[in-house]
Amino acid sequence: MNEPQPAAPTPRWRRRAEARPEEILDAALEEFSARGFDAARMEDIAKRAGLSKAAIYLYFPSKVALLEALIEARVGPLARGVQTLSASGMSDPLTALRMMATMAAHRLGEPGLLAVPRLVIGISGRFPEIAKYYREQVVEKARRALESLIAAAMAKGQIRRADKNAIVRAFIGPLFFEAMWTHVLGGETALNDPQKLIEQQFDVLLAGLEPRA
Repeated sequence: MNEPQPAAPTPRWRRRAEARPEEILDAALEEFSARGFDAARMEDIAKRAGLSKAAIYLYFPSKVALLEALIEARVGPLARGVQTLSASGMSDPLTALRMMATMAAHRLGEPGLLAVPRLVIGISGRFPEIAKYYREQVVEKARRALESLIAAAMAKGQIRRADKNAIVRAFIGPLFFEAMWTHVLGGETALNDPQKLIEQQFDVLLAGLEPRA
C-alpha cells in the first residue's frame, strides 16, 4: 500500500495577481500627493501597486500619461455628468442647472475629488500640456454644457439675457471657492449641507438674472 504523501507546505507568500490600471492609478495619486509630481518616480509608483517597474510601463508610458489617466478617471466623470444633465434638461433648463449645481456640491464634499485638480494647478506652469489636457477634457466640456443650458433658459424667458460667459463664472465660482476654502485652506465648510448651499447660491444668482420688464 502506498503511504500517503505529505501535504505540500503552505507557501509563505503568494505572487500577487497583476494589478489592474485602477490600482496603478490609486498608487500614482498616493505617490504624487506624498512626494509631488516632479519628485515621484515610476518605480515607486510600481512598488505601491505591487508591480515591477517594467510591468507598469505596459499600462502607462510616463508620469504624464498617468496624470492624464487620473484626470480622466477621477474628474472626467463629473464633466460627463454635467454633459448628460445638460442634454436631458433642455425642456426645463433652470431645473437642470439646479440639479447640476447640487450634484457638483455633493461631489465637491469629497476631499479626494480635489486631489487631482490640486496636482494640475501645482504643475501647470512647468507642464502646460497637462493644463491644456485638463482644460480640454474637463473644464471646456463642462463650460459648453453649462452655456447650452443658460442659452436655453434665456430663450424660454426663465432668466434675462446676459453674457453667458459671465454667468458660467458666477455659477462655478462659488462652488470652486468652497472646495478650495475647505479642502485646501482648511476653512469651515458649507458642504456639510450641499442642498442649503445651492439654494442660497441660486437665490443670489437668480435675483440678478430674473427677467426684467
